[in-house]
Amino acid sequence: MKKIYLDNAATSPVDTAVVREMNSYFRQDYFNPSAKYSDAEDTLKVVEAVRATIGAKIGAKAKEIIFTSGGTEGNNLAIQGLIRVNPTKKHMIVSQIEHPSVLEIAKEFEKQGFEVDYVRVDENGVVDVEAISGLIRKDTLLVCVMHVNNETGVIQPIEKIGKLCREKEVYFHTDAVQSFAKIPIDVTKQKIDLLTVSGHKINGPKGVGFLYVREGVKISPLMFGGGQENKLRSGTLNVSGIVGLGKAAEIKRNYEKVRESRDLLVAQLLEIAGSRLNSSLEFGTSNIINISFKGIEAEALLFKLDKARIMVSTGSACSSGKVDVSHVLEAMKVSEDYIRCAIRFSFDELSRKEIDYIVKHVKSSVEKLRELSPFFEEENNRISKDMTFAELIEEDPEALGKLSGMGLGCGGCMMAQMETIEEGAMAHGLDPKMVLEELQTKKGEKSNGK
Repeated sequence: MKKIYLDNAATSPVDTAVVREMNSYFRQDYFNPSAKYSDAEDTLKVVEAVRATIGAKIGAKAKEIIFTSGGTEGNNLAIQGLIRVNPTKKHMIVSQIEHPSVLEIAKEFEKQGFEVDYVRVDENGVVDVEAISGLIRKDTLLVCVMHVNNETGVIQPIEKIGKLCREKEVYFHTDAVQSFAKIPIDVTKQKIDLLTVSGHKINGPKGVGFLYVREGVKISPLMFGGGQENKLRSGTLNVSGIVGLGKAAEIKRNYEKVRESRDLLVAQLLEIAGSRLNSSLEFGTSNIINISFKGIEAEALLFKLDKARIMVSTGSACSSGKVDVSHVLEAMKVSEDYIRCAIRFSFDELSRKEIDYIVKHVKSSVEKLRELSPFFEEENNRISKDMTFAELIEEDPEALGKLSGMGLGCGGCMMAQMETIEEGAMAHGLDPKMVLEELQTKKGEKSNGK
């Protein structure tokens, strides 16, 4: 079986048609659109045509589109830019489930005396609009709620939020990185003031995106220079990237077929005992699902699936012996037992053969990991729940060459049962040689009675 890529919410492969469209702007039409000779002016016309096309895609005017390097820059330009030109407004409202490029901005401004309220979500991950209404104050500058959540695929009621914000005379910013070109967006109908998009999530190139800024909304630039993008962003335009973004936005996508793939995949994965759907089929997009498999560590499952050429993602990550859990699932009040074992699947259309292959390997991997898991109680589980990492090694010295948590003291990851020390080390971003030497030293000390 060829590799099966199920991490499109992280990045997507560039479509062949997009690559073709971009090619000439690397070699033949490479001109700086700010130059005054005719070839450069022709390039500028291409850029402006893409600007108009993208604007029309969301019901915006061409002059309201600012090209950026992607979602993170767009979110920073929108939020920081708005705060800088509104010094008397010291309060903002942010959903608990935003992307880090929004949450980290909020935290940074909190350090500077800005007040931030983090609005709750329900068990489906949907933002409470009434809660937003109750949090709005006279000094509230803006509300930030993403359109589609990147971990669960849940669609937020942005039209209701936009209407509320317009009535209260508060700016509304939405991160549409996971929704643009996948579900309809109408910035006028939805009363959006600022909207962020990234090209590489829609089969376009990395390093390009755009920020929609509603006409009349004033923001300050973050970078100063030539002021190429309506004096809000400086720097020579990434023409090839912009062309690729425009082409990607035009690609026809059959999301009904993707939805059929999603429903079939979910139905089969939920047949695995101890599984839990963290996404909402009612409120979610067709291309992102989040499922927990109780009694395992998500990273351990990720590495086992990688061996089978299946690429998935986890919202939780293990580093330096500490597990950083998904803030999204925490906000949804998912129990820690299920957060620890949550896997995100994000995809385009899947064949029945691919779905069967995915389910087969997820099921077998989960069963194998549960046999070794200290978190899953079952008769054939050979590791007791209260057994420490040290006790396990004492019982089975050969485990030194298998455990993925070695060198970290991360007992939760020991269940991965990697074939070699090298795999375990690389799984945690460590130098395999260093880990091997450390383990050999410890084993030698034990043999010498130290």
